[in-house]
Amino acid sequence: MTDSLTRRLGFVAILLGLASFVLLATAVWGFRAGGWPWPQAYDLAGWAAWAAAAGVLAALAGLAVWLRRRQGGALLVLLGLALSLPVAGLGAAFELAARTTPPINDISTDVEDSPVFWFTVTPTDYPAANAALQRAAYPQVQPLELPLSFEEAFAAALALIEERGWEVLSADPAESQIEAIATSRLFGFEDEVAVRIAETDNGARIDMRSRSRLGQIDRGANARRIAAYLADLETRALN
Repeated sequence: MTDSLTRRLGFVAILLGLASFVLLATAVWGFRAGGWPWPQAYDLAGWAAWAAAAGVLAALAGLAVWLRRRQGGALLVLLGLALSLPVAGLGAAFELAARTTPPINDISTDVEDSPVFWFTVTPTDYPAANAALQRAAYPQVQPLELPLSFEEAFAAALALIEERGWEVLSADPAESQIEAIATSRLFGFEDEVAVRIAETDNGARIDMRSRSRLGQIDRGANARRIAAYLADLETRALN
């Protein structure tokens, strides 16, 4: 009977793990290709995370039963755990990020005189109300100083944007700014990016702004994008 219970729990975990992948894939497809509103896709992705979490619990229960008796069914339980963990982990990370990051979706290296979006769907200034929350949450988001001429810095910034596959909206050196659209890997959400280059006494200063088009929070995605981009730009410029 114990052996049968372990196997049943293993099968349940496997089915839940598979269901979580199907639900998540459907949510991604629905938004990317099916034209679903993003709240609908998010809701379905949430069900995927809950299914995966239930699969993890079923697998852990199966392991507990197996450890008491050391009978068959362990491989089924481990397979169920392996299938459930990826989506469950993704859901947990998503929820943790929502709870540990501020409720803002517009980040800039210069909160006093931020780059302005001119070529996006909704051109706007950086919201002043974000400044205090951003400084507290992301003190590492700072302008980048490079020992390059304006022309060299502009060319390097544009080349890195193109290398990342972002859609360039504007790249006119006379405007001292590049605007582009960055697309998230999973759902393909579009975020707006502006990179401003200014000549200084010692070279060039790079400021960057990244804003999500959808939702009121970004779970730290824009700050991570800015930090990663500027770090790569600095490495490229100094090597």
